[in-house]
Amino acid sequence: MSTINETQDEIIEEFEGLTDWMDRYAYIIDLGNTLPEYPESEKTPANLIEGCQSRVWIDAKLDAEGRIDFRADSDALIVKGIVALLMRVLDHRTPDEILDADLYFIDRIGLSEHLSPTRSNGLVAMVRQIRDYARAFKALQQA
Repeated sequence: MSTINETQDEIIEEFEGLTDWMDRYAYIIDLGNTLPEYPESEKTPANLIEGCQSRVWIDAKLDAEGRIDFRADSDALIVKGIVALLMRVLDHRTPDEILDADLYFIDRIGLSEHLSPTRSNGLVAMVRQIRDYARAFKALQQA
């Protein structure tokens, strides 16, 4: 498995090949279609991310190896693609890997500057929730 930084570098390289932002948006939307199906029964208020303009659901479980497996979905195509990027970087990582990660790919691919303020706030909320899961699972492991 690649490290978080190796995965981020792969994403940056993929986006460097897409110079037009319409192509980048199309690619992001395509990435959203790669997310595994999220059960309707899990689209509950407990899994809904506060602070997102669109509806985004993220939940997580700790596997036997001490890695966090996330499931996520969104009702907006571009946001679903952004969620897929976050999952690609952070899914199946240890709590410490997630908490120590510098998510530089977001700025390096130009995502921050091409999102509306409400979508940027949503991205921050998604990262915060993922890190909250990591903190909670780390505390559980230490207990």
